[in-house]
Amino acid sequence: MSLDLDAAISFLTTHGRTLERRRLRHLLGEGSADEVLQALDAHRNVDGGYGWALEPDLRSVTSQPVAAMHALEVLAGIPDTTSRRGPELLDWLAGHSRADGGVPFALPYSDTDGSAPHWINADPAASSLQMTTQLAAQAHRLARHRTDIAEHPWLKTATTYCLDAIEQTPSTPSAYEVMFAMHFLDAAAPVSPRASALLGTFVQHVRVDGPTPVAGGAEGEVLQLLDFTPHPESPSRALLDRDAVTADLKRLAGRQRPDGGWDVTFTAFSPAAALEWRGYATVQAVAVLRDNPR
Repeated sequence: MSLDLDAAISFLTTHGRTLERRRLRHLLGEGSADEVLQALDAHRNVDGGYGWALEPDLRSVTSQPVAAMHALEVLAGIPDTTSRRGPELLDWLAGHSRADGGVPFALPYSDTDGSAPHWINADPAASSLQMTTQLAAQAHRLARHRTDIAEHPWLKTATTYCLDAIEQTPSTPSAYEVMFAMHFLDAAAPVSPRASALLGTFVQHVRVDGPTPVAGGAEGEVLQLLDFTPHPESPSRALLDRDAVTADLKRLAGRQRPDGGWDVTFTAFSPAAALEWRGYATVQAVAVLRDNPR
């Protein structure tokens, strides 16, 4: 089954946020990077961080680490090579990192309506490997295009924290810890021999024979092979079975719904988030299917 691009565009037109609609237009060569940045700015706060439900299941207006990750993902995807958004965001992250270089899973906030419990109950005093790896992964992707990100003190400190923590990862890390650690190692490996060496051993945690169940998640919540290695140029691709990747691309294409969009397997915590996650998943699916030859 092949991608129905017209149906995906129609789905985002009728269901998606402005940000996802503009991201898709840019992905298809029909919109400008400035249009994407303008939509992203709706989630930006005066402190240089991002909030306002950029993470659909964290509805707070406050600047949050996970919203910073989504912002960096957008900036890297365009890529934004000139604006001050990226450096200012890394400045914000530096101001909210722990002494060991890690970033908390979430910061305290009081406007909790519609937020998932794991955001509300996060410990702001503890560094989170899951959060720091996903932040550093997207920062490294953006750093390929600009030296002020590559040389930013926060990225250097966070990278060291991630490498140290991954080396100490238990033998059975959680599914999401594996996914975000893989994203980080793939993004950092081209500039870090230490990350490249770790990738060679950490990739053994990625299942290639089927979906990876998320322990403690919603019923039926799983991660798929392409969730761990979405980019075809990633170093991990040389370490994974090519036929398994091809099979998962076929699976992903076949998951397009009759309305043109894709679903997520986890539970959304508000009606708005349910739609926003589907829009996000649809942009991700189109990007993966277009970037990866089948």
